[in-house]
Amino acid sequence: MKEIIKIKETCLYIHDLEKAKEFYHGKLGLEIIHYLEERHIFFRAGESVLLCFNPNDSKLKTSPPPHYADGNQHFAFEVSQADYDTCKNNVKDKGIEIIDKLIWASEQESFYFKDPENNILEIVPVGVWD
Repeated sequence: MKEIIKIKETCLYIHDLEKAKEFYHGKLGLEIIHYLEERHIFFRAGESVLLCFNPNDSKLKTSPPPHYADGNQHFAFEVSQADYDTCKNNVKDKGIEIIDKLIWASEQESFYFKDPENNILEIVPVGVWD
């Protein structure tokens, strides 16, 4: 489907939404769009949305259809090439451990770190897949 231009939202399943709030809002600075204690918290990430659902609540829903996942999940935040090093330094300055770095075929680097639920997050510069 050529009409699809990007992923508008992605979601993680997180048991402790307060820790998610502290990490994604407090450390990464994402704006909170909506928070319903014990159920979900939604963040704005540039033009996209990061949905964090409590899997124990989400799997019991009838509408929208039940959904949940278990285990370590992964997604990547994209930053401009000019902001990549600043972003990497900001992550380190917040006391977040960078657990891996990769050089891709584009000769650009990306780096990985974990959130409090051990989900694997990545920062990629614009153009990494070009």
